[in-house]
Amino acid sequence: MSTEKLSLAQVESLATEALIGAGTRPESAKSVGKAALAAERDGVRSHGLLYVPIYCEHVKCGKVDGAAVPEVSQPRLSAIQVDAKTGFAHPAIDAGFNELIPLVKANGCVGLTISNSYNCGVLGYHVERLAEAGLVGIGFTNSPASIAPVGGKKPVLGTNPFALAVPDSTGGAAFVLDQSASVVAKSEIMMRAREGISIPEGWALDAEGQSTTDPEIALKGSMAPSGGYKGFGTGLLVEVMAAALSGAVLGLQASPFSGTAGGPPRTGQCFIAFDPEAFSGAEFYERISTLVEEVQSQEGARLPGDRRRKNRQRIELEGVEVAQSLLEKIRSYCA
Repeated sequence: MSTEKLSLAQVESLATEALIGAGTRPESAKSVGKAALAAERDGVRSHGLLYVPIYCEHVKCGKVDGAAVPEVSQPRLSAIQVDAKTGFAHPAIDAGFNELIPLVKANGCVGLTISNSYNCGVLGYHVERLAEAGLVGIGFTNSPASIAPVGGKKPVLGTNPFALAVPDSTGGAAFVLDQSASVVAKSEIMMRAREGISIPEGWALDAEGQSTTDPEIALKGSMAPSGGYKGFGTGLLVEVMAAALSGAVLGLQASPFSGTAGGPPRTGQCFIAFDPEAFSGAEFYERISTLVEEVQSQEGARLPGDRRRKNRQRIELEGVEVAQSLLEKIRSYCA
């Protein structure tokens, strides 16, 4: 397979130009382009350049409104609402964070919800930005139904990830936890379906509720909940926060993130941020440091996000190899 090496700056530029060429307003395109860079930098290929043609296709077909401008409101002192207007989630989150961060610094804790939204990509990317601002950030996002309840066959919930980012005392993140209610993100199965690669046993179920290693059959069935009923419970938690609380549609009613059918998915996100200084102050960082050291002192143990951190260090220096066929597809959208 023919490939081409790109720097991370080239990744961001290419993604941004393609989105603008597809009809996305520049500010939104830049927001999504930065997220694509971050995904490639951290080795999360399924949400990097591989997703850019899908984004562009969805702008073209109207599944996402590339020209949408998010609308921000503040109904209560510590409550922020953003209507994404069926546009990209990334600029809606940016608009919300612009209000959220100073409000948390002033009040200690603030909630942010986003409705009429779309796939927000790597959820950990967003909460890590809160940690870099010195805040404990928790995020939730719902998605089209793909997980059936334990004992059932019909999907009721999406893969519904949640993420936690914890600040260190130096302006970075001590660790970032990002996990879905399913064994893996659905995008991982979609990527393997495109590449014709089988999936491991235990990732997904067929339409009859039986385990399958065929990604195509898995996409017609349901995702396996992580930890059985506990994973489904996690998915319910996320659905309450990201859909019911935000006023977004339930995963049951959302159109697919893949393909062109069904119109805008209108899913949602929810973020809660805490300023440690308003609570335990310096003791917070002492306790986090102790936790981190205890994990890292054990041979073979790792913190959530360690693999992405290592990828980041390497890829920032080396760049990324991208299939020529994918590059041609992305460049076809560039103006």
